[in-house]
Amino acid sequence: MPQLPDDLNAVAVRTWCSLALEALGRERAEIDAINVYPIADGDTGTNLYLTVESAAAAVEAVFAAHETGTTAPATADAVRAMAHGALIGARGNSGTILAQLLRGMAGVLADGGDAAHLRLALTRAAAAARQAVAHPVEGTVLTVATAAAEAAQGDERELRAVVSAAYEGARAALAKTPEQLAVLGRAGVVDAGGRGLVAVLGALVEAVTGQAPVRGPRTGPGKAAAPVDGGSVVGLPVGGVPVPAGGALVEGPPVGEGPLDCPEDLDGGGPAFEVIYLLEARDEQVDRLRTRLDALGDSLVVVGGDGLWHVHVHVDDAGAAVEAGVEAGRPYRIRITHFAIESGHDVRVQAEPAQRAVVVVVPGDGLAGLCTEAGATTVIARPGEPPASGELVDAIRRAHAREVVLLPNDAALRHTAAAAAEQARTEGVRVALVPTRAAVQGIAALAVHEPDRGFDEDVVAMTAAAGATRYAELAVAERQSWTMAGICQAGDILGLIDGDVAVIGADVPATARTVLDRMLAAGGELVTLVLGEDVPDAMADALEEHVREGYLAVDTVVYRGGHQRAPLLIGVE
Repeated sequence: MPQLPDDLNAVAVRTWCSLALEALGRERAEIDAINVYPIADGDTGTNLYLTVESAAAAVEAVFAAHETGTTAPATADAVRAMAHGALIGARGNSGTILAQLLRGMAGVLADGGDAAHLRLALTRAAAAARQAVAHPVEGTVLTVATAAAEAAQGDERELRAVVSAAYEGARAALAKTPEQLAVLGRAGVVDAGGRGLVAVLGALVEAVTGQAPVRGPRTGPGKAAAPVDGGSVVGLPVGGVPVPAGGALVEGPPVGEGPLDCPEDLDGGGPAFEVIYLLEARDEQVDRLRTRLDALGDSLVVVGGDGLWHVHVHVDDAGAAVEAGVEAGRPYRIRITHFAIESGHDVRVQAEPAQRAVVVVVPGDGLAGLCTEAGATTVIARPGEPPASGELVDAIRRAHAREVVLLPNDAALRHTAAAAAEQARTEGVRVALVPTRAAVQGIAALAVHEPDRGFDEDVVAMTAAAGATRYAELAVAERQSWTMAGICQAGDILGLIDGDVAVIGADVPATARTVLDRMLAAGGELVTLVLGEDVPDAMADALEEHVREGYLAVDTVVYRGGHQRAPLLIGVE
């Protein structure tokens, strides 16, 4: 049995994230089923799961970076990674609020993980979440978070007692949410976001104490309710958390009633779109953005800080919401969802699925535009922000096709892409995963894609094109290190060919020429150059001339990759 932590150290944070992901995975469908506020769109459990999946992946990346060391990462690194991962991967209203809760906790836990720090962390988290919501409503996840913090304050003992008290306080508050929010009372359910938070806090209890918290019986469709307090019937839809007598965990609105939305939107006249994006902007710009978005719609939540923000809002004019982000800074990972008819909104008739589509992961905005023009659905992998499997599944759904070819364009995404493909297959989509390891291989595969030929034939041709493309990239060494090409120093320019360091140089142009010579020594017909946003056009011209003068009959194409990790990507086919 593993040793239980005396404080919330990096290993405990890692365990917490893993257990929270497992818990939300088990309860996702049930949480989705009771999602009636603020929009009855049945995705709160899924959104919370995807948010925690991103947080867990970020923590795992921190541990992976320490694999060669003898000690675990610092607690500060783990909690900050958790918060950052949740921020960039937050989905929906509840996921965005959870990201802010984790960010609030991380700001305190980075300084220590004992009982006193945890009590303060829970208090700061609850306050930060309320501040992020434009118009806080009681009977929601905010209420549950506040109750958890208050319960923890009443316990001065060890860490295990504090986390248990927070969990029990959250459960008790969740049970009362139908009394505080009329829409929940009418549906006979507890708040879906609050239930998700209880699951996350339950995982924290298990991570610290080594035992899952005791959960009572559950009721739902087809299940009997549990008699409590002398025989009164109380439903228990979440680990012993009751709903009012006569209520039950239901799959949708009560019989005879229409879909339930925000209290002010029960006539079905609420906003038609959910708009979400990440935003790079200064604090003062975000203050103005909040004011503008608040006037455009409702369910406004803006979380983050230090130049990176996650924006969530429900509006009728999605374009205006995005435009407001453009005026404030640089929005990206923009997601616009038209609420379905079960939320009380008119929707456009869904078109028949296309026969085939391509989903491709790209490292920057420039290649995203290129691939979109070629008819592909794109997912942008920002530096240090690899997409989670849920994001790839969403892209496959957006492609809206019976057959999908998935190009991950990164060896590190192999398992993530495989998981996404398997999930999409369970939804009836035929998915082929072409194991592209670099963006230039994806470009080569996309270039030979022909949707009119047979699926297997198309996949074989794309796989062959990708496999025939050698790939390279330039990177800047962060520290002194041993490489396949010798010892590099911090600041050296590294030329990686097929994933291995082959060249160590002093500047980008010279290193790029050497890499090209190494690659073309084995032959080639086409060179592809993808330039980062800070690389001047003059360097591309010089490299084109270098190829033209030294290698007859070899063509060169140049693309602008935008904001990407590497200053230069090279492909030779």
